[in-house]
Amino acid sequence: MSDTQVLCIGEVLFDCLADQQGKSLTEVESWTAYPGGAPANVACALVKLGTPAGFIGCVGEDEPGNSLVELFQEIGVDVTGIQRHPDAPTRQVYVLRSQTGDRQFAGFGNLDTADFADTRLNVSLSPESLFQNVSFLVSGTLELAYPQSREAIEKAAELAKENQVKVLVDVNWRPVFWHNPDSAPEVILKFLQQADFVKLSDEEAEWLFNTTDPSAIAQQLPHLQGVLVTAGEAGCSYYLAKNSDKIPAFSVKVVDTTGAGDSFVAGFIHQLCQQGTEALTNAETAKNMVIYASAVGAITTTKAGAIAAQPTPKEVEEFLNSH
Repeated sequence: MSDTQVLCIGEVLFDCLADQQGKSLTEVESWTAYPGGAPANVACALVKLGTPAGFIGCVGEDEPGNSLVELFQEIGVDVTGIQRHPDAPTRQVYVLRSQTGDRQFAGFGNLDTADFADTRLNVSLSPESLFQNVSFLVSGTLELAYPQSREAIEKAAELAKENQVKVLVDVNWRPVFWHNPDSAPEVILKFLQQADFVKLSDEEAEWLFNTTDPSAIAQQLPHLQGVLVTAGEAGCSYYLAKNSDKIPAFSVKVVDTTGAGDSFVAGFIHQLCQQGTEALTNAETAKNMVIYASAVGAITTTKAGAIAAQPTPKEVEEFLNSH
């Protein structure tokens, strides 16, 4: 772990994408499984961009779990923090796609949301040494839905603080993961007290803060260094070290939006690792970091599958030059 700059904690799973776009759950004839899970996507995208990353999470001792660990190893993600559960299976989530590539989560087949291995992440099995010499911890919020994994995620944030590691939380609001969705806002807002940076979609910002204005969200959470609000085709707005602006989205032919926000997060963290958080005090530098992140996200929508579609630094450079 000595060269790892970013730890990503949470779920790794298979997104089973409907092969037939625009069809309902009962109308879909076949599915294709793609590796996914927001923190896992971020870890893989970071490594592809050239920032060493590790993953902390739990998968089953089953074939899907084996293939996910092997994928991490092939890409170069550090797997020291991965736990294996002997009984609970690796999560699979079914995803419907509209004609324009937008997605809708359609549940977990015959299993309950709490039946999967990722919910069994054990706080006592994550060595504290993982957090030494690391610059950033990236966490989603899905694992806050389950008592055991919530404890592990919250402990990770505490260890990050003890080791002067910056924390970015991506608010992934997926009601299907929660037994009691009404309890989610309080749980998530409490966890955001541990964050240095928060990334939300415009819908998530409206749901949690009753505003899509990053500056207004930062006023509600004054300890934050940055807030990023993505809005798909409407672009991205941000508040970073008191610099705020809005940038338009890149125009691309969208095939699949799965993982675009995760790639955006990876692009932003990659820039922070290269330039340092103090660089955000320069308005132009902050804006260019967000533009870079938006490019990484946009490229990811042009192919199917969150991880498979992630770009290399050369692809990002060529994309920015041509746009």
